[in-house]
Amino acid sequence: MEGTWPGSMVLIEFPSLDDARAWYDSPAYRSILRLRTDHIEGDLLLIEGVGPDYHPAERARKLQAEAGRSSESTT
Repeated sequence: MEGTWPGSMVLIEFPSLDDARAWYDSPAYRSILRLRTDHIEGDLLLIEGVGPDYHPAERARKLQAEAGRSSESTT
């Protein structure tokens, strides 16, 4: 919807960011890493997801309130 996207995406979910890092650093993955890097152009991102109590509308309200305070302090 916004910006450009270069193509497809593969999404793998892990219980935690630490688990994702452990997978990436594991001997099993390291032994096949070149299969991806030598044949697929792309980026690998490890990002922390949101928990089950995350509410996007609540987060948007908080960001809007914070943005309002920061614009008030610059005027």
